Amino acid sequence: MRHARHGKKLGRDSAHRKALYSNLAGALIEHGRIKTTVTKAKAVKPIAEKMITLGRRGDIHARRQAVAFLRSKDVVHKLFTEVAPRFAERPGGYARIVKLGPRQGDNAEMAYLELVDSPLVFKTKLEDLPDDEPVAEAERSDTGGHADAETAEPDAEAAVEETEAAEEVDAAEETAAEAEAEAAVDAEATDDPAPEEGKED
Repeated sequence: MRHARHGKKLGRDSAHRKALYSNLAGALIEHGRIKTTVTKAKAVKPIAEKMITLGRRGDIHARRQAVAFLRSKDVVHKLFTEVAPRFAERPGGYARIVKLGPRQGDNAEMAYLELVDSPLVFKTKLEDLPDDEPVAEAERSDTGGHADAETAEPDAEAAVEETEAAEEVDAAEETAAEAEAEAAVDAEATDDPAPEEGKED
């Protein structure tokens, strides 16, 4: 029977495995994102989320429980003062796993384990921008997923609207300049008297 055989072994004994989970969870809290294997990420994700839940509680007993597992007062201080308050309104699901593909060498599946409030940086496509606009980087903070065409459309539309507004301003300036030139020509025509007919020099 397989009673109480849940969890990953990861080829380690219990003490080594506990130290690994503590180090990975502390690194995630400290840096916001870590790169590891998919198996380790799946094992550490619920533990890191439990630490953030302790940080949301904020009492002295929760702080002592976090120090007992993470074994670093600096990481626990950052957890309770910076990381946990960012998730005060979020009922769980504080981390996500973004798969990266196999690792060169042993072909292990790699992934990013990151906090969900960290921004995703992506570049908009060239066809979404006008010809005179350079490719700009945009940041998106989302609960999951990757950049797609729908997220790039608002930035492209804003760039197009700015370009159209600039063209309208240029057209208005050109029209005003033409009107001033015509007014100046009319004024010169009225100032010069017409030559008298029949007058000899």
